Amino acid sequence: MRTNDEMVRLQAAVSALGDVDVSAWPEDMLKDQLGELSAALVALDTLLTRVADEVRARGLRIEEPVSA
Repeated sequence: MRTNDEMVRLQAAVSALGDVDVSAWPEDMLKDQLGELSAALVALDTLLTRVADEVRARGLRIEEPVSA
């Protein structure tokens, strides 16, 4: 089913982002990558907002999971 594949891809993206530690990047590297990093963050924000808006448009809520 395609939805399952999409969820696997979303989880992989979450995992990949969780591995990013910009605080560990040397200052020069961060400055060199800032334009590309900024573009990626803006694109992510746009896409996440679109997905969230589509969920909300169907009358559903997006809730933060409760910690165990």
